[in-house]
Amino acid sequence: MKKGSIKNNRINGEVMRELSCIIRDGVKDPRIDPLMTITRVEVTPDLQFCKCYVSTIGSDAALDNTIKGLKSAEGYIRRELAHRVNLRKTPSLQFVADHSIEYAIEMSQRIEELARANRKVDEEAEYETEEENEEE
Repeated sequence: MKKGSIKNNRINGEVMRELSCIIRDGVKDPRIDPLMTITRVEVTPDLQFCKCYVSTIGSDAALDNTIKGLKSAEGYIRRELAHRVNLRKTPSLQFVADHSIEYAIEMSQRIEELARANRKVDEEAEYETEEENEEE
């Protein structure tokens, strides 16, 4: 199976869906943030490894604690994944912090600031042209 193939994408989606359910319903570790989301899952084509990208809303400390909690529950999560998803091999899980949502929020704020600044400049230019027209 090739990376990026339709079958690999289907497996990634199914593993991501099941991991979300397992973590939400089965893992009771208090270190795991309740606002944790799995943003992306990448299963290697040979089904040996699975990288799970995890994001939380909040501080970096909450994200670090969530990663630690998930790593300590990795055995339970992997066993549950093996019961729920029918794969030839159950991949070993690796949880990785994902900062893409925070980056996207930061970029959106910057774009909004630039848009406000452009509107302000346009309003000032419009006001100046109105004054010039009144003087004539």
